[in-house]
Amino acid sequence: MKMVKSLILGSAAGLLAMSGAQAADLPVKAKPVEYVRVCSLYGAGFFYIPGTDTCIKLGGYLRIDTTFNGGIYDQPAWNGDLGQGNRYRDYYATRSRMALTVDTRTATDYGVVRTFAQGDFNFDTLGGSTTNPNSLQTNLGNNANLLSSTGGGYVTVENVFIQFAGFTFGKSSSAFATPWQGYPGNQNTSFLIGGHDDVTGTNNIQYTAQFGNGISGTIGLDDPTVYNRTAVYNLSVGMNAIGQSANAYAGVEAPDVVGNIRVDQAWGLFQLSGALHQVDASYNTLTAGVAGGAAPTALSMISGHPASKWGGAIMAATQIRNIPTGPGDDIKFDATYAVGDTKEVISTSSTSPSFTMFGNGGAGAFQSIGFGATTDAVYLPVAAGGTGDLKLTTAYGIRGAFNHNWDPYWSSSLFGGMGWVRYGGTAGNLTTAQGQYCAAYYKEIGAANMATSTCNPNYSISMLGAITRWTPVKNLTFSAEAIWTHLNTGFSGTATLTPTAPMPTAVYQFKNQNTVSFNVRAQRNF
Repeated sequence: MKMVKSLILGSAAGLLAMSGAQAADLPVKAKPVEYVRVCSLYGAGFFYIPGTDTCIKLGGYLRIDTTFNGGIYDQPAWNGDLGQGNRYRDYYATRSRMALTVDTRTATDYGVVRTFAQGDFNFDTLGGSTTNPNSLQTNLGNNANLLSSTGGGYVTVENVFIQFAGFTFGKSSSAFATPWQGYPGNQNTSFLIGGHDDVTGTNNIQYTAQFGNGISGTIGLDDPTVYNRTAVYNLSVGMNAIGQSANAYAGVEAPDVVGNIRVDQAWGLFQLSGALHQVDASYNTLTAGVAGGAAPTALSMISGHPASKWGGAIMAATQIRNIPTGPGDDIKFDATYAVGDTKEVISTSSTSPSFTMFGNGGAGAFQSIGFGATTDAVYLPVAAGGTGDLKLTTAYGIRGAFNHNWDPYWSSSLFGGMGWVRYGGTAGNLTTAQGQYCAAYYKEIGAANMATSTCNPNYSISMLGAITRWTPVKNLTFSAEAIWTHLNTGFSGTATLTPTAPMPTAVYQFKNQNTVSFNVRAQRNF
């Protein structure tokens, strides 16, 4: 009996313990799940970040490019090994890129607060468009193309900015730019000459005011270090056989002051832009340095320097919509005039190029050559026989496109651009830019060449292209593009020159040059 009682009590205790444990494990009422909600305030693709009143949109594209007889993104064969047409050049260049964008917006009492950023994952033809050992012997940190090795690649950063109450802070398009930047024909090439292009963004601070009826005005301060400086030549440093010298720009003393007035209405757009750009040189005594720069010596500090000068540029641009050729067709063009601000004309999405192209020769010459040096200013110190002041370079250009939609799946554009670079004065006048430039050039190639050639550093570069696009399904586009590029050099006659290896020392004929490039692209937007 005692044993039975113990069993009954023990069983009861066990049941109580089990029931207590089950009671403790009963599920607590779950918190409501916060589903992702669509945000319709700012257009398609936005949704609310859970737990906040901020809307976010993720997007980007994946793009595959191949260029024949040119560099990546349809750069014409206008300099380097491509311009020489030697055995080191790549006959084609490729790029695979995935771009990711993050766009956030929050409504506030002061208006919308917006942040935007874009990062690009890239893989290119190794070396860009050349296998020349001299081009590849560069520190990896300074040459992104060398990172495109097996399993490699690199990341670039485009626009990164904050917008609030009319202000923009960060890396964004300059207030000088048009909405289409350097792409009036929505073309593949990132190298259309003739006007401004900072499509990947410039560090700046700017303010935009809306006046109603589509009229707005923007003023800003741009950092010119990367996107709005070409070169300053100290002509006493010396010059090579293709008319180029080491860059003697000093450090940045002042930002560029830029602005625009824009009218954007149903018929189209009209914009006037202006920029002020300071040109400053380092020292009078320099030596040819590395990586294109003129290096200081122990005498530089006491040698003095030219006084800085202000240059700038003005631009007029227009877009005409609703033209009778078809729905969605338009015409875009812009014209720019610059003094000491050559980047506003000889512009690409990267740095401004100088040009050196070779072709078939005549008049007993080994080959023909055409070149043009892109600068903001030149100077020849008094100690070297010059005037010592900066001679600002003048440039002007025009650029435009006609865009036509054949049907919902096919479209084409005819586009072009031209830029002129001018050095003031005459070759025989040492008080002018041309006189000082030509004196430095003949000092390099030898005075004997003066009898067989005429020095004139003025030049123009023109481009004419066409592109056709096929969009079989939404956001997937295949395109093909061809560009003819023409370099018109101011030099004439013949001269014995020693260009960059592997070109030999020989007699060359100064002559205008031409090149044709072809690009195909596949792009998927998301």
